[in-house]
Amino acid sequence: MTTIGVHHVAYRCNDAQETVDFYTNVVGMKYAMAISEDRVPSTKEPDPYMHIFFEAGPGSYLAFFELPNSPPMGKDPNTPEWVQHLAFEVPDEAALMTAKDRLESHGLDVLGPIDHSLFKSIYFFDPSGHRLELAANTGGAEMWRKAADVADDMLAEWNQKHGTVRQASWLHQKEFDESE
Repeated sequence: MTTIGVHHVAYRCNDAQETVDFYTNVVGMKYAMAISEDRVPSTKEPDPYMHIFFEAGPGSYLAFFELPNSPPMGKDPNTPEWVQHLAFEVPDEAALMTAKDRLESHGLDVLGPIDHSLFKSIYFFDPSGHRLELAANTGGAEMWRKAADVADDMLAEWNQKHGTVRQASWLHQKEFDESE
């Protein structure tokens, strides 16, 4: 199988209009299209929905479903809030800081920027409670290669002990040194 990119990722939202307003007016994405049906195309189940799409980059989309006949959406109580998130790339650190200012001007709490060595990120939540990340690459090709070179060994060690592995500890070493 060969993939050439992410076509779209889809999440649930509480309210389609609120979601369109947030992603267009606050985040600055283009509202691309909407689909609404009485039946689910893949399963043929009767379940009316509104499916909205936003351009997330060339040929990729972020999509949401509003499902009025389903119980209220919830979160996985066994997964920490910081784990499940959607990250978008921005062009550079200046764009990241401009985005942070824009988000905060709309009253959002924004965490960061956080320096991950390979990239810097900010984090915030949308109106439906989805955690979003904006990331600007800062590490350069050599750092990305260095991280990729240890990925197989890290996974193998993780599979043996299911505890922290240290082959890429350099990624956050400065952050941990400063906190001590």
